[in-house]
Amino acid sequence: MSSPATSSPSQSGAFATSPQPATALHRATPATLAAVLEQLPPAQARWARAAGFDAQPGRILLLPGMQAEVQREGQSEGAALAGVLVGVDPDQPLWQLAGLPAALPPGTYALADADEAQRPHLLLGWALGALPSTRQARQSDAATAPSLALSLARLVASPDEQAAVAPMAAAIGEVRRLVNLPANQLGPEQLAQAVADLAARHGARYRQWVGDELPAAGFALVHAVGRAAQTAAQAPRVAELTWGDAALPHVVLIGKGVCFDSGGLDLKPAAGMRWMKKDMGGAAHALALADLLMQAGLPIHLKLLVPAVENAVGAGALRPGDIIEAGDGRRVEIENTDAEGRLLLADALHHAIRSAPTPPALLIDLATLTGAARTALGPDLPALFSNHDGWADALLAQGRAQADPLWRLPLWAPYRRMLRSDQADLLNAASTPQGGAITAALFLESFVPPELPWLHLDLFAWNLEERPGRPRGGEAQGLRALYALLSQRFASARSAFA
Repeated sequence: MSSPATSSPSQSGAFATSPQPATALHRATPATLAAVLEQLPPAQARWARAAGFDAQPGRILLLPGMQAEVQREGQSEGAALAGVLVGVDPDQPLWQLAGLPAALPPGTYALADADEAQRPHLLLGWALGALPSTRQARQSDAATAPSLALSLARLVASPDEQAAVAPMAAAIGEVRRLVNLPANQLGPEQLAQAVADLAARHGARYRQWVGDELPAAGFALVHAVGRAAQTAAQAPRVAELTWGDAALPHVVLIGKGVCFDSGGLDLKPAAGMRWMKKDMGGAAHALALADLLMQAGLPIHLKLLVPAVENAVGAGALRPGDIIEAGDGRRVEIENTDAEGRLLLADALHHAIRSAPTPPALLIDLATLTGAARTALGPDLPALFSNHDGWADALLAQGRAQADPLWRLPLWAPYRRMLRSDQADLLNAASTPQGGAITAALFLESFVPPELPWLHLDLFAWNLEERPGRPRGGEAQGLRALYALLSQRFASARSAFA
């Protein structure tokens, strides 16, 4: 998925193949600093001590190649660079090197320590730190994308390592790019086109249902959410990509594609609406994951579904109290028009199951679904819900292994009472604010037969602050863990991330 923000790290110069000449990068923590300094030439060790380097995470000290007396200022005019000390957090291997591509002088660098277990994470973090920032991407187009590389500082990596890192770094960059696009540039039509473009690149089959075609096709809930759109480009639609041999295990990816969420008639306050261009973050993740799986040639039958809408206010807007027939024939009463994402996912889940050539081996939906999940877990930790302990435990394990954590919340069955309707089969939202992430997941679970394994990720898809390798704005969460899980379960390991 090439784009101005996701040029391949190997193409952009993030990495070098040849180790000569290369400046050594020495990682240290406060606990290991003394041992690291013992391995350095005496002049460099004296320099580090005189400069007061304490190996706190994010601290960097350039080591000059000189024999002269060390200057406390930590600089020696004209001295060659002989090494770099970098303070790291041992619990955050992915981000230990992420700030270096933009911070180090131009040149080629090589890790001094051969930590093979952490090396894939370190290389990916470096690659993410070398991706262009949002501001740089804004100043370019696809024709000039290669010139945007931050990585004048290059890290030595083998061709195989570069080939393993590049697709994942590009996929993360693509999630960020899509989430960062404003709604006037990425509406339902453009989001569906991104699915069509992905299908064309991989020789997959593509179709879509738009506007008034939706109810007859089993997407009445999608239509109801998006029917207040004012233009043809904003009209609600469902985009579907199908790839692979139908005889292979059937894997379904569904991404919530609310390109802007005003809350509908249950209008959000201004502060709550400001960043609702990111409410298609689940769709961005599903697109990126599908791209990775197809690039890897994973032996699966893949279906990607993206229901794309704007939750707008207009003459046709969905109203509290409306009763809409879902794709499975049940009647859903609208308790709150701002609980729209689950309506899209419900119809998509039913369609995926109904249209599958064989019962799906795994259903995955990804969505920026509830503020309740963020209240419970904060912005960095996606909530995981699942009806299958084996799949859930395996995904959590991959989250730990890939430094891509998730936290499982319960499908607490007694809360189903909160979704009971006096007028219909169920409410789209509980009338009480407590347990909102759980009741949203229970609503979705009701559309999944219990014998079909299902994973639901309620994620934030956003960085609230600037950190090394993680610019403020759109972010990929759970993507590495999901890719590793699917690679492990459906094929032999194909990369360092599987």
